[in-house]
Amino acid sequence: MTHTLRKTLLFILLFFWILITVYGWFQIREESNPTLKTVTIGFQAGDEFDIAKSRGKFATKMEKKGYKVKFKEFQNGAAMMQALATGNIDYARVGDTPPVSALAAGTKLTYVAAGGTKEKGSGIVVKKNSGINSMADLKGKRVAYTKGTSSQYMILRALKTAGLGINDIKWVNLDQDAAAVAYSKNKVDAWANWDPTVAQVEITENSKLLVNGQQAGAVNRSFIVSPSKFAKNHQSLSKLVIKYGEQDMHWANTHHKQVIKLMTKELKLSKKVVTLEIERRTFGIYKMNDKYVKEEQEIADMFYQSGVLNKQATVAKHVDYLK
Repeated sequence: MTHTLRKTLLFILLFFWILITVYGWFQIREESNPTLKTVTIGFQAGDEFDIAKSRGKFATKMEKKGYKVKFKEFQNGAAMMQALATGNIDYARVGDTPPVSALAAGTKLTYVAAGGTKEKGSGIVVKKNSGINSMADLKGKRVAYTKGTSSQYMILRALKTAGLGINDIKWVNLDQDAAAVAYSKNKVDAWANWDPTVAQVEITENSKLLVNGQQAGAVNRSFIVSPSKFAKNHQSLSKLVIKYGEQDMHWANTHHKQVIKLMTKELKLSKKVVTLEIERRTFGIYKMNDKYVKEEQEIADMFYQSGVLNKQATVAKHVDYLK
């Protein structure tokens, strides 16, 4: 082999080595770009940010703006509020009740956005063969719920609408997993909950919605809340979260077939269950306004008047009305 040929081959090998090195550097940089600011968002199975996470567009758009999004899943809103209070998450997509309870407990949080409702997919479920056909039939019965979540408010509203009192039922406070077992084994007579669990129970546990949120006046609206200090110092970021989140929600409202396919895989539930959930839900992420604040204040007032909370929460003092 001539000296010139050896130099040529060496040059070619060096060239390809450089290409591979540069490619690898970009791959590593893309995965862990030190210049990106990490934003941690709490969510629950099947909610707005579960869809955004699964679709992938949200994280890509945020990355282009300099943010790396980390999604963290929680079983319920009460657990999410604890994580928010300790600074483990920057934003929480939560139901309408947990923030009220958290405010009354002294958590410094700020409402930055409101979402759609699950009023048709939230409520009190009973077995079809239970003989319970009205709220009046629940008198003296055991009703499972999770303290500090929308299920607690759902029961209070349903009782009030039916002209019943707080002591007309037996309240059974259980976390989601324990409640599922208790309901399945008939250890409780009814269960207050929300989709996708309600849809699953309706289809797999021979159950029906005795009353839903629309009938009881408990719309179970979503909210995005943040630690107050974080919200104050990151208004531009909050606007991006709302902007890109709403784009995903518009897509979700207009592409049910795709959402059902996506969530069937993500939730590991049957297509029938996911279809029931998606078809009766409205998705959205919006800036806060007086309507949403009024809805939250009604929850705060009822919880305080019913003795659920020892301290009155004034929601309007904890809202960021982003322009």
